[in-house]
Amino acid sequence: MNQGVQTVDYTGFSIYFCGMAGSAFVSLVKKDLLLEWRQKHTLFGVLLYVGATVFVIYMMSGQPESHTWNALFWITQLFVAVNSVAKSFLQEHPHRFRYYFTLVRPATFLLAKMVYSVLLMLAMSLVSLLLYYVMLGWPLVQGGLFVVITLVGSLSLSVVFTFLSAIAARANQNAALMAILGFPLVTPVLMILSKLALKALEPVYMPGWSSLALVLVALDILVLFLGVILFPFLWQE
Repeated sequence: MNQGVQTVDYTGFSIYFCGMAGSAFVSLVKKDLLLEWRQKHTLFGVLLYVGATVFVIYMMSGQPESHTWNALFWITQLFVAVNSVAKSFLQEHPHRFRYYFTLVRPATFLLAKMVYSVLLMLAMSLVSLLLYYVMLGWPLVQGGLFVVITLVGSLSLSVVFTFLSAIAARANQNAALMAILGFPLVTPVLMILSKLALKALEPVYMPGWSSLALVLVALDILVLFLGVILFPFLWQE
């Protein structure tokens, strides 16, 4: 029997707030992409850096053997990530964070920055791979597998450096802090990616390859989980 007690439809509220969060997330990603496109000097500067790096490697080593090729490629990816992805938070003015604080949740802001960084790093990685193919040869037995590993590596480096950039930006724009914290995080990621890529260089069976892939996925999830948990505390002044 209805005694005048009114029930509240929490489902409608949850759908409404999820829709608002999704809209803010998409808007933040589009904003960063539009700024990157309008500031073409920054984008073309990174492209010039990639091209110059690969050209210098070609002038110094020609077309190296497969293992050296693999090592040089991932070292190049590291420097590309530092010059393109790591600036995602550092390019924001400190006072602008207060404005973002009134608009979106910190987790939404962090995830939007990560998606932007992943898209940018994917583009730079494909350009690097193309330049390596043109200048340094193609010593790969399984080229498709190496492309997949490159894309996964771009995602891993983007997530790590975006998280480090967020910490550095909230610590008085201290870029040195990013370098100090980045070494113990990036080194195992690069070692795992280099070992995973060896499967694309040699047709022989490699034991433990799937375990390395799972470890890399676990590291990415761990960094993402830590970022979502810790960034709200960094967000607050």
